[in-house]
Amino acid sequence: MTVLVGLMSGTSLDGISAAVVRFNESADGIGVELLSFVSRPYAPPQRERIAAALIGASPQEYARLDFEMGGWLADAAVAAIAECGVARADIAAIASHGHTIWHDPPRATWQLGNAAVIAERARLAVVSDFRSRDVAAGGQGAPLVTIADAMLFSSRDKWRATLNLGGIANVQLLPPGGALESVRAFDTGPGVGVIDAVVRTLFPALAFDVDGALARQGAPNTAVVDSLLRGAFFSEPPPKSTGRELFTPAYVTALIEACRAAKPGCTSEDIVATATSLTARGVAIAFEKFIPEPVDEVLISGGGALNLALVDALRTSLSKVVVPFENFYFDGEAKEAVAFAFLGWLHLQGRAGNVPNATGARGPRILGSLTPA
Repeated sequence: MTVLVGLMSGTSLDGISAAVVRFNESADGIGVELLSFVSRPYAPPQRERIAAALIGASPQEYARLDFEMGGWLADAAVAAIAECGVARADIAAIASHGHTIWHDPPRATWQLGNAAVIAERARLAVVSDFRSRDVAAGGQGAPLVTIADAMLFSSRDKWRATLNLGGIANVQLLPPGGALESVRAFDTGPGVGVIDAVVRTLFPALAFDVDGALARQGAPNTAVVDSLLRGAFFSEPPPKSTGRELFTPAYVTALIEACRAAKPGCTSEDIVATATSLTARGVAIAFEKFIPEPVDEVLISGGGALNLALVDALRTSLSKVVVPFENFYFDGEAKEAVAFAFLGWLHLQGRAGNVPNATGARGPRILGSLTPA
């Protein structure tokens, strides 16, 4: 049995997730046990600094933010360790994804959250920089949770899809038993990133649409969604990945302006509903165009799984069984942090962490770099 800490800061800019996880491999497969989970929301000044860095910052700001992000990640790891009931000496490593500042495969990918800072503050070895090796091998560097979903969360007897609704939405297609040679995965487009940005623009006191309440009070503008879905990304075949490099503040502004121009009297709630519909229909288009597999059920996780208006829109658009991830396993909010703990576990064993079918890399690669304690 091996215990690791997984750290994740997602594109939705909501905060840092830290999970302490025990892995146990046997003849029956790999068992996973979530020992503790901590979610540390970003304070508004932290969120504003990260958001500004995504648009462009000075070398000084990038360097300082890299170190400060390392400190924030370390604090979350230490908090999770304090709750897990396992001695620090019995934890093998921290596996940190950091925060993606720029993702531009196959040219580059860049995550902030200095591993040396985490190692110093948490006094544990750190595995980090998981995306770079896959991108260097010609892959998209995303989605990276695919191998965890296949090896830990597949069904024994039927096709299953796992849909993560973070800032960006990504889908994993898992065959019965999780055979890696048949697994596929890709980003479908915005998850809650565009929705959250619309809410923060129109309702400055809110960080996101709590429970989807705003979207429920509005009506989506179908013509605006249709126009946005004609964007090149939605018709590109997998493997593919995307991020805030495409769904920028300018994209959000254009969505808001298009809604107001298309309908006199358009309310702010209507615009939030339109952004919500964009996510749901983007996922539905991905299933229609690129997923011929006979998927029986879709397990949803991430912040978007708590948005009831988005969940309803997905159920309507997909016409499939859509169920929360925690109905089968643990808190879906912890899933990506658990996945990166698993990638760290694979790294320590010298085992490949990417799925070439999903990322398009030239072959299996050991992901991540190790910073000693």
